[in-house]
Amino acid sequence: MTNVTLVAGFLLVGFSDIQELQIVYGVLFLVIYLAILMSNLIIILTTLDLQQQTTMYFFPKNLSFLDVFLVSAPIPNFIVNNIDDSNSITTLGCAFQLLLMTSFSEGEVFVLPAMSYDCYVAICCPLHYEVIMNGDACVLMAGFSWAVGGLLGALYTAGTFFMPFSGSNVIPQFFCDVYSLLRNSCSETLLIVYTNIGIGLCLGMSCFICIVISYVCIFSTMLKISITKGQSKAFSTCFPHLIIFTLFIITACFVYLKPSSNPPTVIDRLLSVIYTVVPPILNPVIYSLRKKDMKRALMRLLHKTCGQESHSV
Repeated sequence: MTNVTLVAGFLLVGFSDIQELQIVYGVLFLVIYLAILMSNLIIILTTLDLQQQTTMYFFPKNLSFLDVFLVSAPIPNFIVNNIDDSNSITTLGCAFQLLLMTSFSEGEVFVLPAMSYDCYVAICCPLHYEVIMNGDACVLMAGFSWAVGGLLGALYTAGTFFMPFSGSNVIPQFFCDVYSLLRNSCSETLLIVYTNIGIGLCLGMSCFICIVISYVCIFSTMLKISITKGQSKAFSTCFPHLIIFTLFIITACFVYLKPSSNPPTVIDRLLSVIYTVVPPILNPVIYSLRKKDMKRALMRLLHKTCGQESHSV
């Protein structure tokens, strides 16, 4: 029998040990967080406008919801920890944070192929778009993405926190992640967690293959378009989506597919910031390609709100 000191909480490693710099980082992330909320709110508010209830806006809205939920899991805790100079998080808080982040990030992984398929149908089968991408099909694909993301998040969290933790309670990230928690585990069998990770990787690779196939078909169709304006519109629709997907996947792979013997470095934490924070910032910018429609929707919403306030007065 070996004496084991169980861990009651964890310490998250930030970007600096200097209190003044911690406050600067806290304020910086607060500004970024507010910018993400406000920019994604622009897309989400279009759901309140009846004239925007079309399938072309359906998946961007879902992606905005996922982005808001994803960044709301780690960033507020990181801001508070930097301002009050406390990097601690309880075991329950860590488990809840891990559940939310894995669920919403996995949900995004499945929403992105749905968006690529939407682009494929819009460009390669424009005459049948309304029939193929009808409301029921969109709801089914979005519901599948949210459900599978939540299921995988629950499996990751349950499998990780089913094991006892001992020794070091330091997590070398600014949020709780699976691989850092596995390094602190004193369990000799990690079969459950590694099985869940294997399932997640297989599903992720399937999503990647689906996106690649979609874009091969999209690009081959765009090359056949003789009208320059049509090519420009098609490229402007697809390239931003491809950029976000590539940024999200590559930065996550750099962090999590490195050898487990190498502890995370400052570069890994910066890459974690990129795949956690940058896509939610860029998504509203990308989908402002339809900014005229967005502006008109917001103007109608503001007029309705102002009209209701004037009537109440």
